[in-house]
Amino acid sequence: MRSPNFFAGGAVNRRADLRRNADWMSDCLCQTQTRILPVWRSRSLLIMGDHPAAAMLAAQEVEALLDQTRMAFLGLVEERAHFSLDLSHLEEEDVLAIFAGHGEFIDLRNTGGALDPTEGNLLAYARGLAYWHERHRFCGVCGHPTEARDAGHVRQCTNSDCKNQHFPRTDPAVIMLISDEADERCLLGQAPRFIPGMYSTLAGFVEPGESLEEAVAREIWEESGVPVTNVRYHSSQPWPFPASIMLGFYGTATATEITIDRDELADAVWKTRDELRNSPEDDSFRLPRGISIARRLIDDWIAAG
Repeated sequence: MRSPNFFAGGAVNRRADLRRNADWMSDCLCQTQTRILPVWRSRSLLIMGDHPAAAMLAAQEVEALLDQTRMAFLGLVEERAHFSLDLSHLEEEDVLAIFAGHGEFIDLRNTGGALDPTEGNLLAYARGLAYWHERHRFCGVCGHPTEARDAGHVRQCTNSDCKNQHFPRTDPAVIMLISDEADERCLLGQAPRFIPGMYSTLAGFVEPGESLEEAVAREIWEESGVPVTNVRYHSSQPWPFPASIMLGFYGTATATEITIDRDELADAVWKTRDELRNSPEDDSFRLPRGISIARRLIDDWIAAG
């Protein structure tokens, strides 16, 4: 099996069978070995330095903040229970005061590559659940408030005539490296939102009634005007920024003329392996973040040549 992408592959046993065991959950919060991972407005509590690490707090350290309506059971790591705790309702000055000395709240994308894989997996998991809870506080069927159930993995409508259950959602997105028929050049694009000089593989969301392979070909055609065949799966990556699973593919272009959709791309280019190996990594040209599946697709393509 190929090595997993970052944010995946951690040694976390999710133990879904325990989520409805309220007594077990309550007991866990009394145990000194239990760890709490705070999330604040989509940022994770990290201890910064040469080797960033997740700030995993004992339940007793944040006892006054523990509120099971804002918590989710993430699973066991070496039989130690881990919970997320969403504190997004707190003001910034309060959060800074409470967690002074414990770390700082950082966007995972800025430091994720330096984290231990299991810590990265847990933090991405916690961030994704917190985002989902924040955006599903009301029932999409009847509009009444919802409440957390099953240790934070279900939200149920409080309307007795509805009681609809809502489950965490992940949006499937395809991301693909397309090479020419000789497999000598690959297609990279620059989205308007990218930092100066950054080019990446093209990507897009899967539409209803569409296969993953069809989504790959459609997105490439829509954004660059390049027709694609021979679509094949590479790997996947959880990407909770805010709520996606990135499904990585390779494909082959049957023509190389580029016609850019300016609403999607500022530029698109064909690059050889040597050009990518010698990327200046500056505002003229740079590759995507090392933690991303986009970079994994590029690096594996370079290595295959």
